[in-house]
Amino acid sequence: MPQTVCPSDDYLERILNAQVYEAAIETPLDLASNLSQRTGNRIYFKREDLQPVFSFKLRGAYNKMVKLSREQAARGVICASAGNHAQGVALSAQKLGMRAVIVMPLATPSIKVDAVRARGAEVVLHGESYDEAYAHARTLEAEQGLCFVHPFDDPDVIAGQGTIGMEILRQHPRHIDVVFCCVGGGGLLAGVAAYIKRLRPQTRLIGVEAVDADAMAQSMAAGRRVQLAQVGLFADGAAVKLVGEETFRLCQRYVDEIICVDNDAICAAIKDVFEDTRSILEPAGALAVAGAKAWLKREQAQGLEVVAVASGANMNFDRLRFVAERAELGEQREAILAVTIPEQPGSFKAFCAQLGGRNITEFNYRFSDAHQAHVFVGLAIRARHEASELVAALGQQGLPAIDLTDDEMAKSHIRHMVGGRATLATNERLYRFVFPERPGALFKFLENLHSGWNISLFHYRNHGADFGRVLVGIQVPPQDAEAFDGFLQRLGYDWVEETSSMAYKLFLGG
Repeated sequence: MPQTVCPSDDYLERILNAQVYEAAIETPLDLASNLSQRTGNRIYFKREDLQPVFSFKLRGAYNKMVKLSREQAARGVICASAGNHAQGVALSAQKLGMRAVIVMPLATPSIKVDAVRARGAEVVLHGESYDEAYAHARTLEAEQGLCFVHPFDDPDVIAGQGTIGMEILRQHPRHIDVVFCCVGGGGLLAGVAAYIKRLRPQTRLIGVEAVDADAMAQSMAAGRRVQLAQVGLFADGAAVKLVGEETFRLCQRYVDEIICVDNDAICAAIKDVFEDTRSILEPAGALAVAGAKAWLKREQAQGLEVVAVASGANMNFDRLRFVAERAELGEQREAILAVTIPEQPGSFKAFCAQLGGRNITEFNYRFSDAHQAHVFVGLAIRARHEASELVAALGQQGLPAIDLTDDEMAKSHIRHMVGGRATLATNERLYRFVFPERPGALFKFLENLHSGWNISLFHYRNHGADFGRVLVGIQVPPQDAEAFDGFLQRLGYDWVEETSSMAYKLFLGG
């Protein structure tokens, strides 16, 4: 539980005096009728996706910048960002007549660069990553005497974001059981929690992170700020390796819990919001909704008043393919099975009969040998337990089945490349790699992968996400095992060995 609020050490006065409405709007608090009915709770979306820059970030940036001294304002501001903070700073500078310099990584999509320039800001493209852009921004800050506008770890930025909490309480004057906020560096959660806990301490405040970018969850558990070695890039708006010092202090004091969700759950939440609002959130923008669903399910809650902050809608259009593909899995409305059937007349028909009236979402068949065949099948389900029940039912009919619904390799690769056994691929080892998806990244990956070992399998598919996924089979003689392990450690990419995977053995030949 959070610590007792000390009235002399809260942000109430800062938030009440925050100046945001010359640039930002008071966004609506909308009842999500469909999601509320499905969960048995009253769920409201705080629609920060409707801000002029489609994100809450405008609030904190403007509040920081409007409070600068005349001397600071005359020199101008600088920030490092490839996303929503950049647009918030650019619009705020435009409103206030300031010079704004935005340092963005070289690989930032042109649509984001153009959006910032359209606001009158100067864009400096520098570095391969946010960290390199940030370091360069700090250098320019010192060289040109600019004022740095931090995306989250600044009291005025935190107070600006806290005005969301002020609006929530004004728009929903009755009791609220739980409020969910996404967490990147922690500015939004810290500001909203500080305000609401001061006035309604009985309301629970819960932060939501992606499982592969859980810096705040790890920090809260350790009692100190924990820096992640790397972060997942799907929810890029919340992909922060180290939370802020001030935001961490406030979250320790005011926040009840941090919950983590995976990419499939985020995709399902994007679909949920679309079904209720016909708006499409970005992955980070849907974190709070995904967390609310996960928490309500875990607690088996009914009849609660729940608010989830829909924090942003700067979605790249080419991501929609990946979101649509994974949303059904995240909602546990699709199961993926591998089924072995006898290679004899009538067995295929018997298998289909066992599926009954279920809707088939995907079907891949590959001849295996003279005795059996393997089928990769996707099925619509109403609940996760149906997959296990179907596996058991198929087994009783002499059709061995494996549930691959939670198998990341099967979902990302196998379903797109069901094939046969490669009889010449001796000593094959299979690996799944993840790397940042940016221009030239795949070529760089191939360059790094080059060695004396033969590549016997390779699968890459652009999923419209900010990370690339490659499945590689490499023939490694036993005497080279130690050298190959050293090669993997030097490669510099996240990897998982899949050589023992049943999906691999059934459909690709291991």
